[in-house]
Amino acid sequence: MRLVILVDNYAINGRNLKGEGGASYYIEDEDKKFLLDVGVSDLFMKNAENLDIDLKDVDTVVLSHGHYDHTTGIKYFIDSKDKKINMICHPLSFNKKKRENKNMGAPYSKEEIEKLANVTFSKEPLKISKNITYLGQIPDTVEFENRKLMGQIEIDGEFKDDYILDDSALLYKTKDGIYIITGCSHSGICNIIEYAKKIANDDRVLGIIGGTHLQEINEQTAKTIEYFKENDIRELYPCHCTKFHVRAEMFKTLDIKDAYVGLEVNW
Repeated sequence: MRLVILVDNYAINGRNLKGEGGASYYIEDEDKKFLLDVGVSDLFMKNAENLDIDLKDVDTVVLSHGHYDHTTGIKYFIDSKDKKINMICHPLSFNKKKRENKNMGAPYSKEEIEKLANVTFSKEPLKISKNITYLGQIPDTVEFENRKLMGQIEIDGEFKDDYILDDSALLYKTKDGIYIITGCSHSGICNIIEYAKKIANDDRVLGIIGGTHLQEINEQTAKTIEYFKENDIRELYPCHCTKFHVRAEMFKTLDIKDAYVGLEVNW
C-alpha cells in the first residue's frame, strides 16, 4: 500500500506544497487508487499536481466523517470529473452540522450529493480494495474514551446533540498485522484500534497514521500513550487535530514519526 498526505495542518518546504486546517490522503492498494477525505478547498488537487500524483484515475472518495475540513474539497473534485465519482461514507456524513451557529458540515445535503455522486452509505464495515476496509460506525468499547459532544446535527428536521457517530477510519490488513488510517478520531483512537482488531481478527497493530483528536495533556492522553506502548505500535504518525504539545508528550516515551503534506509511506 502507498499513502501520500495531500492535506495536513503542516507542510514541508519545497515543491510549492501548502498546508491547511484539514486532511486528505491519496491511497493506492494494488490496482485501486482512491482518496480518504478532501480537505477544505482545492488544495489537495494542487498539492497532488506538485507531487506528480495524477488524480485522473481516482474515481472514489472515502470520507472519514462529515465535517467541513474533510469534505469541502469534494466540490472541486466533482467539478474536475466528466462522470460521477464513487463515494463511501457513514449515513450521517451529509446531515447538517453546526457549532455555536457556525456551519460545521459538508458542502452538500444528502439529497444533493446523491445526485452528484454514486454514494454508498454504510454503518457496517465495507471492503474498498483487496486489503483495505472502511470500518463504518465505531462502537464505544474503551472506558477512558467517552464520546465528546461537538455541536449539533440535524436528524429528521430537528437539531440534536452531535457526538460525531459518523466518524470512521480505514483498516489495512497484511499478513504481518494491521495498519489504521484515521481522519480525526472523534470516535476515540483506541476505540478505532480495538474495532479494527476485531474486524481484522488480528491484534498485531503495526502502525497508525492520521488525526487522533488529542488536544490536551490530560488523563485520556496519558492513557492513550500507555495504550500505544502496551500494543507495541511502532509506526505512529499523528496528524491533523493532534496538538503540538500532545505530540511532544508522546515523543517523551514513543518513537512518533513526522507527518506533513508530501509525506509518503509504503506499507
